[in-house]
Amino acid sequence: MPENPIQVARRVDAIEPFRVMEMVKAAASMTRAGLDVISMSVGEPDFTAPDIVARAAVDAIQRGATQYTESLGLPALREAISAHYARAYGLAIAPQRIVVTAGASAGLLLACAALVAEGDEVLMPDPSYPCNRHFVSAFGGRAVLVPSGPDERYQLTAAQVAERWTARTRGVIVASPSNPTGTSMTPDQTEGLVAAVRARGGFAIVDEIYQGLYYGATEDERATSALSFGADVITVNSFSKYFSMTGWRLGWLVLPESLVPAVEKLAQNLFICAPAIAQHAALAAFHEDAIGVFEERRHEFRRRRDFLVPALRDLGFAVPVLPDGAFYVYADIAQVAHRDAHDSSTFAMAVLRDAHVAIVPGDDFGVAAPQRHVRFSYATKYERIEQAVDRLARLLRR
Repeated sequence: MPENPIQVARRVDAIEPFRVMEMVKAAASMTRAGLDVISMSVGEPDFTAPDIVARAAVDAIQRGATQYTESLGLPALREAISAHYARAYGLAIAPQRIVVTAGASAGLLLACAALVAEGDEVLMPDPSYPCNRHFVSAFGGRAVLVPSGPDERYQLTAAQVAERWTARTRGVIVASPSNPTGTSMTPDQTEGLVAAVRARGGFAIVDEIYQGLYYGATEDERATSALSFGADVITVNSFSKYFSMTGWRLGWLVLPESLVPAVEKLAQNLFICAPAIAQHAALAAFHEDAIGVFEERRHEFRRRRDFLVPALRDLGFAVPVLPDGAFYVYADIAQVAHRDAHDSSTFAMAVLRDAHVAIVPGDDFGVAAPQRHVRFSYATKYERIEQAVDRLARLLRR
């Protein structure tokens, strides 16, 4: 007798596939076949954790520091993150407001679990990172994508909040710097957005996981944090990008103190705690030797951007806003696409097939002209980026 299929919860229908992974699979298949594929698709630094962090992880294992921690995180790590905000950004963030999470994704999941109810709407810019809207969907909410183009630096604005806010709107989720555009909100944009949300009694969640990878007017300029604009702002951050610890699955939230008990209760039940070994290792990430390594890497990412953006523009790609953070370029292909590869999906596949360069079509990032855009990641070696540009040039000439 055939078994009845197990019924999947309806909420799963609201979660779209992560299409970038199809490109990753196709590129991996070509690599296994012996082809030399240059990956400019995945948002993962080619650098790994510095030796001082790796040694701290080994030390934690050897001394048996591998058991559960408090659900809010190691007190020493919460204090270290607090000190980092003071040192890097001049902000006094109490350790009691910091919740260590199993990656930034877990942080966003906890924040949405605490704040989003069935039928609630949350405003986001379009384009934006796809998983953010799926966190909202997972709890019965609806992400409302607001087209945000070059004039807005691809970011949600206070004017858009005022225009799109309804009785169902609960808050906003934005990212600065952003994936896929690599653009940051200006301090004035952030302050205005927070004020507009606050005036309507909503929440503002700002994803700052690329905050450390910011390239200002000078080599030493650092990004500002949305935490500068009020203790009611919620931010999520991560050890994955600036700290080069992607697979360690460690991040943190900064919350209003009134929200910490609710998030702690959720964390206790959903995650127990973030990985203990990763937490002990992360303490070493704030050592001055480690920070020196991270800053060298930040300058290297900036060097890659300064080569790639002009090179893409020379090839005919439109990049109307210079990315000032992360390691992404969101490029318009209208002037380089052709009849056999007229949209971003077919174009990206043609680039992979014919030039052996893996990039990401715009489909994942929203509904505002995704067919015109592709995302390049420059989280790969400078020399490989040079090779990729050369391959693109030959393909486009052909």
